[in-house]
Amino acid sequence: MLVSRGAQEAAERIRQWAKAHAPNCNWQDHDAYMYAATEEQVNELKSIVDGTRAVGMDASLVEHMPPYFTFMQAARFGGQASFHPTRYLMGLVAAFQMKGGQLKEHDRVLDVDASDSEALTVHTANGMLKAKKLIYATHVPPGVNILHFRNAPYRSYVLAARLGPGAQPLGALVYDMHDPYYYYRMEEVDGENFLIAGGCDHKTGEGDERAHSRTLEAHVRSLFPVEEITHQWSSQYFEPADGLPYIGHLPMADKRILVSTGYSGNGITYGTLASIVLTELVVTGESPYEQVFNPGRVSVVAGFSNFVKEATDVVGHLIAAPFPEEKLAELGDVARGEGKLVQYDGHSMGLFRDDKGQLHGVSPACSHIKCTVAWNGIERSWDCPCHGSRFGLDGTVLTAPARKPLQQITIARDHVVKASVA
Repeated sequence: MLVSRGAQEAAERIRQWAKAHAPNCNWQDHDAYMYAATEEQVNELKSIVDGTRAVGMDASLVEHMPPYFTFMQAARFGGQASFHPTRYLMGLVAAFQMKGGQLKEHDRVLDVDASDSEALTVHTANGMLKAKKLIYATHVPPGVNILHFRNAPYRSYVLAARLGPGAQPLGALVYDMHDPYYYYRMEEVDGENFLIAGGCDHKTGEGDERAHSRTLEAHVRSLFPVEEITHQWSSQYFEPADGLPYIGHLPMADKRILVSTGYSGNGITYGTLASIVLTELVVTGESPYEQVFNPGRVSVVAGFSNFVKEATDVVGHLIAAPFPEEKLAELGDVARGEGKLVQYDGHSMGLFRDDKGQLHGVSPACSHIKCTVAWNGIERSWDCPCHGSRFGLDGTVLTAPARKPLQQITIARDHVVKASVA
């Protein structure tokens, strides 16, 4: 019941904020529909409806739903909505700044010193900050923490499409029950209507990202009269071990450091709920939601503190052996704009060939705890399947929890190789 109550409180808060701070976000109240296509899914759908109604939310089995879909059973869920998320968030930013808040961007947190009882010292890429409290609301906190082992990183794919003449409006949010599932909605942006569809989720670093994106496009084209795919993108989210986010004090850290993570793809709702819970914890020291979302519910495995000391901010060993470019090119067979993991002379390396044909190399050992990164062909990045760190072509950190770049290997044409560790 607390989870349901929190979700409904967050939804109402979003509704209020959209009206007050982002009137241009195109807020639309909708019903949501979920449909079953197999007998097994029908039974599961009935259980979902029963559970939803048991916690006081509007849900019912129905015989009809929006067009385009073939189904055996459908369910309607009331009280849902859609809106333009970027315009909504920019409205909140403007309201925050009008009240005196300061927003610092492109300023990665590198370390936090909690030795001073008066204030935390936060070391960032652009200097030092002092704070009485620190909240990590960054997918997962940087560094090494027990929560990294209780959150699984996933990639998800989305596209926007312009439909052909005569296309019928959905007028609702729609979800199927496949695994992985698909979802659909329509959005009006500056007077033009778009179908937005997503899905094909998979664990980060596993599978071919371009293949998943093509699967999503083919699926959408099989259902809708698509005239043009106008936008395609992907994103990352973290799946918590028990299905609920972790909101509260960061385990094994100073009590002044808090965290919010593990949204399981429900970031708008759980992120807003986190703002409620964390505000209560900071201002009053307690919240009615404190225990159900407590990050401390995660058991700390024996020896984990020693593991943290050994694994925090791993830096790879200097690679000093010469790697002839022509041999690597032959071994890797890397096309322009592509990346690949290769083995040569007992060493593992990630190779990327730029659009001019030049090879670039990085160590594939993630600087977090040395998991092996994988090439992401859509984003052109090196992604860690263990805890979701992502790195640019030159090893630059794109996404935490890693705080240091991948070791960069400079491949020289004269067979002299230089390696550097940032």
